[in-house]
Amino acid sequence: MVNKYNFTAQRPSEGYHKCDIGFLVAVLLLWGLGIFTMFFCSQNYAARFFDNDAFYFVKRQLVCSAVGFVLFFIFLFMDMKTMKNAVFYLVIITLVLCALTFIKPLSIEKNGARRWIKMPFNFSFQPSELVKLTLVLYLSSYFDKQFEIENKEDRDVLPCVGIFIGMVALVLFQKDFSTSFFLTIIGVLLFFVSGSKLKWFFPFMLLALPLLFLIITSEQYRIERIIGFLRPNEGGASFNYQVNAAKNAITAGGIWGAGIGRGLSKLNSIPEVQADYIFAGWSEAMGYVGVVLYFCLLGFFGWRGYRTSFKCPNRFAAYGSFGCVSVILLQSIINCMVVCGLLPSTGIPLPFFSVGGSSIMITLAMCGFVLNASRCDEMDDDPVVPMFEEINIDTLTVL
Repeated sequence: MVNKYNFTAQRPSEGYHKCDIGFLVAVLLLWGLGIFTMFFCSQNYAARFFDNDAFYFVKRQLVCSAVGFVLFFIFLFMDMKTMKNAVFYLVIITLVLCALTFIKPLSIEKNGARRWIKMPFNFSFQPSELVKLTLVLYLSSYFDKQFEIENKEDRDVLPCVGIFIGMVALVLFQKDFSTSFFLTIIGVLLFFVSGSKLKWFFPFMLLALPLLFLIITSEQYRIERIIGFLRPNEGGASFNYQVNAAKNAITAGGIWGAGIGRGLSKLNSIPEVQADYIFAGWSEAMGYVGVVLYFCLLGFFGWRGYRTSFKCPNRFAAYGSFGCVSVILLQSIINCMVVCGLLPSTGIPLPFFSVGGSSIMITLAMCGFVLNASRCDEMDDDPVVPMFEEINIDTLTVL
């Protein structure tokens, strides 16, 4: 009987030295810069609200990073076939964790929303972050299985769409519109690169647009965010205060930055700068040069990650690595655009930088998966052609 759950890949010893070193370096640099930025951005806020403990957020981020690196190595060394077979159980676990947020004794309410599950030692976990990884792996596994069906007429995406919509809906019911909308973008992107017929997207868009309008207008704070984006000079003391303070901090950085030990006066005026607006702190400290450095590093991260997905001979690993890199890259771009006032406020964190244990753990797990995909070769189980080889870019009618 064949064991479906060999934990580590069955490769000769020399095969374990083929991971993408460039991608690994990019991950470690981004994580290191994130901790460094947290160190000098969060001290004032932490000292005021946590018994004069200036390193409160840094210490918590390091603890969560330790857990994240454990997940990183698990996803790095786990056999791809085992991971693919375990996706079903990951989906069940994710759905259960999302459901737990609706049980008051087990969840935490912040700003009128229940998105966090209580954990020991005053920690919490946000299941919507896990949904990002689960959705990517589930869709990757499903599309890979569809390609194994020789008769194209027998291939069906409807069961997959049902699970996809269910995950997005659970996050939306947690009053987390930004993350649910982001998950929709990632899901549609994976449908697109898998070669799904374009005719599926047009009915989806016709149904989604009025629903999107109703969801946005159902909450006052969402309307205020749209108004604040369209009229940046209004609401300076209320709904536009954080955005305008972030813009001032970025401007104060100039070309070379105000420096780490001095000049970070604008950080005191940005509420919870260590969270979604931490990019403003980096920009003020490091200036235009630091911003360019960050985007160069982010671009290098994206290049090495997408290079892995396009060259990977295992279709599940290829789709999964493409999705994981897209999640991290798009989150980073969206967050930076929000901080600069180029998008309405979303609540999307900056990967590797923003405080949040759930975010850093899932981000590192995704990076481990991408590195695992970079090690796939002809020695792996179920080798297949690169994922884009059979896709007709003009028609996209594989499924």
